[in-house]
Amino acid sequence: MSVGRNPWKRLGSRPIYATPWFSVRCDDVVRPDGARGTYSVVTAERLAVGVVPLWDDGTVTLVGQWRYPLAEYSWELPEGGGALGRDPLEAARAELREEAGLEARSWQSLGRCHTSNCWTDEVGHLFVARDLVQGAPQPGGDEEIATRRVPLAEALAMADDGRITDALSIVALFRLARRLEQR
Repeated sequence: MSVGRNPWKRLGSRPIYATPWFSVRCDDVVRPDGARGTYSVVTAERLAVGVVPLWDDGTVTLVGQWRYPLAEYSWELPEGGGALGRDPLEAARAELREEAGLEARSWQSLGRCHTSNCWTDEVGHLFVARDLVQGAPQPGGDEEIATRRVPLAEALAMADDGRITDALSIVALFRLARRLEQR
């Protein structure tokens, strides 16, 4: 095995389905074991962002909303997306304003993560927002959002025990906690 070498060979690709948010393609491939097969890939057609709104008192703002694909209510960080090619920080500012009604004077990147790298190329860009000013949320027509402030330690416990299941939220919260520990 050679680390970093691509053992897959793509022989061809065909589009299967497309929406404004994602598209699906099916690739004809030669697998690492030499067998021929197919591999379906979901390509993100939008930029993904997630924001940890960290208040001076050590609390964070969570948003709650019904997640249609899961058929369940979800507490998570403000997150969403924007057009591909848009500056991720600009998209994060817009999502924070829309979902939580917050403006931030200080921003720091928490890096990026792949949301589910076995079937999609989607990349999430993560940020911590500080020096916050509360305004009114401006949710989209497909969102009915509640907000609540909890201590960062409680948000971390929620991510750890499964009350927060959203991947972008979990990664962003634990990355922030690690950075704060290293101070």
